Amino acid sequence: MLLVQRIMAFVIVASAFLSISRTAEAGYAHYIYDVQSGKVLASQNGETLNHPASLTKMMTLYLTFEALRTGRLHWDDRIVMTKNAASKIPFKLGVPAGQTITVREAVYGMAIRSANDAAAAMGDHLGGSEERFGAIMTRKARQLGMRSTVFRNASGLPDKAQVTTARDMAVMALSLIRDYPREYKIFSQRSFSFRGRTIKGHNNLMYRYPGMDGIKTGFINASGYNLASAVDVNGRRVIGVVLGGKTARQRDNRMADLLDQALPGGRGLPGVAVASGQQKRSAEGVATFASKAPVPRPRTEIMLGGTTPSAASVTSYATPPKALPMEMMAQPGVVQGTAVWDIQIAAAGSRSAATGALNSALPLLADFGQIAPSVQGGRSSGREIYRARLTGFADRDSAAKACSLLQTKSIDCFVVR
Repeated sequence: MLLVQRIMAFVIVASAFLSISRTAEAGYAHYIYDVQSGKVLASQNGETLNHPASLTKMMTLYLTFEALRTGRLHWDDRIVMTKNAASKIPFKLGVPAGQTITVREAVYGMAIRSANDAAAAMGDHLGGSEERFGAIMTRKARQLGMRSTVFRNASGLPDKAQVTTARDMAVMALSLIRDYPREYKIFSQRSFSFRGRTIKGHNNLMYRYPGMDGIKTGFINASGYNLASAVDVNGRRVIGVVLGGKTARQRDNRMADLLDQALPGGRGLPGVAVASGQQKRSAEGVATFASKAPVPRPRTEIMLGGTTPSAASVTSYATPPKALPMEMMAQPGVVQGTAVWDIQIAAAGSRSAATGALNSALPLLADFGQIAPSVQGGRSSGREIYRARLTGFADRDSAAKACSLLQTKSIDCFVVR
């Protein structure tokens, strides 16, 4: 049986090489896909061969999640950092050959930092070697409907034979979202803690584009700057891929423009708007100097189209539920508790988006006592906004420490009185 599987893997890879024997053009390409309607909203060179660069790690992660689901791997299992893996160039976790990392560390390293050594170590572990793992990756690509992609390594580091298309990478992103929705959330995190270090990601567009919750950046000289993105606005899921950007900023701006066109109103649509740059800097200061943080000045949220503060109705609960029922969050004017210090984590264009933000943050603060979720509705420049806040902190320091904790979990926040 094992021999048959190896023969099949060889045939798949060999046939893929025959079908795409021409060299990857590695030019510009984009592909924008509406998941609900199944429509291609925009495509330029969508079927043209390009090099995937670190978008490759989406497949490495897909196969890792598959192994976790089937029980072949467990989150706390340890995998060896092989000589092959340790030799990879940055970005990397930097663990010496022969030492081990957990599956969890490898996953976070790949998804957030795009660590090449973590990807190669996982490939060596699951495939026995990167070459064999490349065959497994290519076989899975065919099963998922990625008809032009050939993988040769787990990381996306340069290999002339490792090719894909913008369309295939959209299929890859959709497969992750569809098949592993819980694990997919890891892509939205801005940093993770690794052995006493905070390692930050670099998917900068995701940090500023409302509704974007993943997925992966990539770059090698042969490919240019690549990006696969996923946006969820009021339940409408759109996936975008840009390949061959000249710079990271140009690539990000191009993706934002394409998504704005695909979602009329673009970044002004109801989606979560994270704290402004000033608010982020304030929150970072809180994270570092929680006990010495100054009393914050009144702040306003940045909502595209206006920043005017407004009167708000408040809904809050003394006992934090595991999930916030929508019918409960829709009752304005109920206020419980006397604490005067809150944490604001988002300003959203809909009550459901604000509720979703609270559902993500609230479980992380179980050690802070009876912290209650609060959605404050109001208007700004003629547009309804909903502030997602956590209330019930006894003093400024408690709120600041809670905000610091949320920051380590890649949730933007700031303290308000």
